[in-house]
Amino acid sequence: MNDALVSLTREPIDTPALRRAFPRDDAGGVVVFEGVVRAERLADGRRLVALDYEAYEEMALEQMGDLRRRALASFDVLDAAVVHRLGRIPLGQPSVVIVVAAAHRAAAFDACRFIIDVLKTDVTIWKKEVWHDGSTTWSDPLA
Repeated sequence: MNDALVSLTREPIDTPALRRAFPRDDAGGVVVFEGVVRAERLADGRRLVALDYEAYEEMALEQMGDLRRRALASFDVLDAAVVHRLGRIPLGQPSVVIVVAAAHRAAAFDACRFIIDVLKTDVTIWKKEVWHDGSTTWSDPLA
């Protein structure tokens, strides 16, 4: 599955365009979550400059589609989208965007949290931290 609602991309994610994919008048709450690459500094002074994301793409898309379907079945939501970026992502840019529409905000927030939490632990996408000195470290998905 690689459509507008579940996809992997190597291009910057267009959050407003993804949000526009939900032109519903029955949605009282639309939650938009952007997971953004943030500046970090290690105790040894190294500064983060980017994240590199890799995936087993076919499997990751299947897992993301299953995750979306689970959220739709488990929460009182109208629709959901999940887009994850691959490749090198600099500071300040989103690596993942999730949009959830529901009649009421509580369900939208709950489903969105569920999607990002499960995405980080169960989907075959790996994150490598890139430091200003050129060194890299693989990141723990639970961090």
